[in-house]
Amino acid sequence: SVFIDGAGLQEIDSAGAMHLVKTLSLSGGSINQARLINFSSEQEALIRLVAERLEDATDLPKAKKFSVLARVGRSGVSAIAAVLGILNFLGFAAIGFFELLKSPQKFRYRETVAQLEAACVSAIGIVALVTFLIGIVVAYLYASQMEKYGANIFIVEAVSIAMCRELSPIIVAIIVAGRSGSSFTAQIGTMKLNEEIDAIQTLGLSSLQVLVIPRVIALMIAMPLLVFVGNVAGIGGGMAIAEMYADINLATFLERMQDKLALKHLVIGLMKAPIFAAFIAVIGCKMGLTAENNARSVGLNTTATVVQSIVSVILLDAFFAIITVELGY
Repeated sequence: SVFIDGAGLQEIDSAGAMHLVKTLSLSGGSINQARLINFSSEQEALIRLVAERLEDATDLPKAKKFSVLARVGRSGVSAIAAVLGILNFLGFAAIGFFELLKSPQKFRYRETVAQLEAACVSAIGIVALVTFLIGIVVAYLYASQMEKYGANIFIVEAVSIAMCRELSPIIVAIIVAGRSGSSFTAQIGTMKLNEEIDAIQTLGLSSLQVLVIPRVIALMIAMPLLVFVGNVAGIGGGMAIAEMYADINLATFLERMQDKLALKHLVIGLMKAPIFAAFIAVIGCKMGLTAENNARSVGLNTTATVVQSIVSVILLDAFFAIITVELGY
């Protein structure tokens, strides 16, 4: 038999007792076969109790492994549920907006202006910088290819049409999703965590009209303005590269852009902006309202907001591209 001397032991807790029992088990023995010497009655009782509980304990069931097909199916179902949730919340937001039209005195003008300042004015710098750099990249790539065929002049319509119709709206939407969309989720999620939304409802106010509608309207106003800033900055970047690398001066660039950049390209780009904004704002607010009352959930929902917003914007842009081309625009 094994002798265990506890003469030098002053105190022992359940963790120490479990370590002792497991050490004996690894060596092929058990606490029932061992003789405990110089242990107090309380210490010995604790050790034997832990050993008894460890014998009764069962291993946790292994997590069920799903096949690749099953995981793809589960992901597809989750994606469909997310889309339906967004559309459902968008419908509720639309109903809330029309209710405000009936009672305009309930509209929160100050909150809308504050959100407009945060979403638009504060974002002008980063939007202008990013779109300016994109314009430079597009113009430089086109210049390197067109130079081979002596067709440098086509850089003008390539940059201007690409920026106004596609690149500026999609880039601005991604920036807004990262800035404003995540901000909406974090703000509303934190308010829910602090029970501020419960307080709003206790006062008899609608969280939809107080929190969601002002943010949606502010973003729908801000996005076309930011897209216009992106158009100007992107074309400015392309103009700089055209003059430096393609020998196209400012006057020639502007004259050809006036001839080749049809109004429809500018209108299509600006028309997409408020729709992108509505989806980004709705997703951000929805994820904030559905966050659980803990910081981890707020963080996860903030990340999900950015991902869902960007995916939604790209899908909407693809839909617009197909529709406008089929309609001859």
